[in-house]
Amino acid sequence: METVNLQTDILIIGGGTAGCWAAITIAEQSGLDVLICEKAGIRRSGCLAAGVNALNAYITEGRTPKDYADYCTKDAAGIVRGDLLMTMSERLNSVTEKLEELGLVILKDENGRYVARGDRNIKINGENIKPLIAQEVRRHSQISVLEHVDITDLETSSGRATGAYGFGIEDGKFYAVSAKAVIIATGGAAGLYRPNNPGFSRHKMWYPPFNTGAGYAMGILHGAEMTTFEMRFIALRCKDTIAPTGTLAQGAGAKQINALGEVYEQKYGLTTSERVYGTVMENLAGRGPCYLRTEGIGEEKAQSLQKAYLNMAPSQTLKWLESGVPVQDQNVEIEGTEPYIVGGHTASGFWVDTARMTTVPGLFAAGDVSGGAPQKYVTGALAEGEIAGESAVRYAEEISAEPLPEESVSAHLKELQGFLGKGESLYTAAQLEEAMQTVMDRYAGGISASYRFTEGQLDIADRRIAQLYELSGQLTAESPRELLRIYELRERLVVCRSVIAHLRARHETRWHCFAENLDWPERNDREWSKYVNSRLENGRIRIIYRDLVPGGATYEHSDKQG
Repeated sequence: METVNLQTDILIIGGGTAGCWAAITIAEQSGLDVLICEKAGIRRSGCLAAGVNALNAYITEGRTPKDYADYCTKDAAGIVRGDLLMTMSERLNSVTEKLEELGLVILKDENGRYVARGDRNIKINGENIKPLIAQEVRRHSQISVLEHVDITDLETSSGRATGAYGFGIEDGKFYAVSAKAVIIATGGAAGLYRPNNPGFSRHKMWYPPFNTGAGYAMGILHGAEMTTFEMRFIALRCKDTIAPTGTLAQGAGAKQINALGEVYEQKYGLTTSERVYGTVMENLAGRGPCYLRTEGIGEEKAQSLQKAYLNMAPSQTLKWLESGVPVQDQNVEIEGTEPYIVGGHTASGFWVDTARMTTVPGLFAAGDVSGGAPQKYVTGALAEGEIAGESAVRYAEEISAEPLPEESVSAHLKELQGFLGKGESLYTAAQLEEAMQTVMDRYAGGISASYRFTEGQLDIADRRIAQLYELSGQLTAESPRELLRIYELRERLVVCRSVIAHLRARHETRWHCFAENLDWPERNDREWSKYVNSRLENGRIRIIYRDLVPGGATYEHSDKQG
């Protein structure tokens, strides 16, 4: 493999929402050079690739940032970092204004006010939201973008993050990048569990199937402290299409009903996890399938729904049209997705301080990969990208560049070439991925287990995932794209082991479905109002219990806590 050595002031791994915004922030606030490494293309990568029809995190008229932080805290049953939520919430509206300046169409009423969708959301025409952000990135000459390059590992041999390694998916080159500071913005993890739709439709899922938890895995393997992986995220979605249900529930006021036509949502609760839990329980009780009631909503609302889904999930509009039955004459069947690890909706991710620095000096995290602050959505990811960008500038301006150690460069090149240079493997990456998903589904609370698990099942899952990771080291690749599949599998397997460790460590059921522990079926505020964190030490995952940061307080890594 040809080696390409690159040097920059700040390296950003991941060119999605948070990564691009961090780069823009750095370019606007400093003269530092920035390099974005993205395994796809920044114009259509990340969670915003297909667009969105609303900004779900916005401080609407009469509300305050504290109101939003309180909402997030309640939805997560208290296991959040209030300091992170507040620093994020205070920036939600300013990043929205900047998006509008870039050309995003935000719907307004006759008085020129943003059209709200509920208490915390505003409506947009957002099909082109990611292209607009990518266009702004390209406008800054000090930002370089390296696309179709997969970053596989960090460099931390000097006790801080000083760069990263990867390979070109199209050119097959080995890239060694040195930097003064590194920002991880790779998103969360999909594909750990067996998905709703099998076979050729297996990638029709809620979260991008290309988000493998790469940033999590890199951090875990380098001893970064991680938090709240047991708070998995399970989305309530339209059956088959896996289209969002929030537009139906908030935009059209559709209630959750069972097959008998009974509204059941109030019976189980209205938090995100409780909405999924109620649907699961109604099905288990024989009162399924369950629906969102759109029957009788009227033709005007029906047409509005069809247009809204064309903006973000056209498969749902197509399903309505193919049925031959008007939207207002039928209900929409719903189901839960497979579990994901995603810090933009739950509190899982890197344990960071208010500057969004991880416990690895010089390594910052933003967006879905950053823990402690759930319900980020689009604007929260932008806000965290802005914070991480500003913090990385301060850090990089005070530090000298370090060359990558030659022995480390050689070792990473040798690892890549090892996968390319072997003979034929007994297995393929796809076969091991399917085995991984089956293990997680059956023994770690997947769809087929109605999201429930026991400690004994988690023990089985841990052993089998460890075996699959060993087998993955024997895989071979004939091309860079096959090499990509191997690394994506290995990243997921690393994350799986941390998820299992966290599920086993919290001896309660705080979030139904998200972490439904049959050995500990009740919520226990007296003993478990705490963070479950972890760190990989000498090949073993050590669980770290930390006290909750009290309301109004600020946590920094220098604090003696937990």
